[in-house]
Amino acid sequence: MAKPTHPQHSPTHHDHQQCVDNALATAEQLCAQRGVQLTAIRHQVLELIWQSHKAVKAYELLDRFKPINSTAKPTTIYRALDFLMAQGLVHRVESLNAFIGCRCSNHNHEQLLLICKRCQEVEERTPEKVLTELSYELTQAGFTAHSKSIEIHGICRRCSEQAVLLPSQPN
Repeated sequence: MAKPTHPQHSPTHHDHQQCVDNALATAEQLCAQRGVQLTAIRHQVLELIWQSHKAVKAYELLDRFKPINSTAKPTTIYRALDFLMAQGLVHRVESLNAFIGCRCSNHNHEQLLLICKRCQEVEERTPEKVLTELSYELTQAGFTAHSKSIEIHGICRRCSEQAVLLPSQPN
């Protein structure tokens, strides 16, 4: 199976609407296959998460959701997020207490999240060699992991390239 592309890896222009459309279509298909309901609220929350590749906090989602459904409460968002996480459609970014859409929700996986400190975008990676080595180390330690997610904060390729193009600024 080909790995999904991500805007920071694509040499051509990134069509973000295609990301949103693909994520929603995949979610609808997976929920139908699993016999679970992707209700209108869950669908709308997922679409709001996919508005960008940046992690979004639950209360930011609530603020964005209020114009769609003025009676929404925090529990509305949290219930939708619980469902979306259980179905593997979104990931929680623990270090930011926020959520991102999963770019490969059609299969179970552990993830490596690269979090840019400049543009705030989060890139999901599935580096098989790293995760295989991590699993080996966990086995050697006799440690049973319940979930695996590695989060690394730094500067993404696009921001690094932009910084090179900008003239030096005094500190």
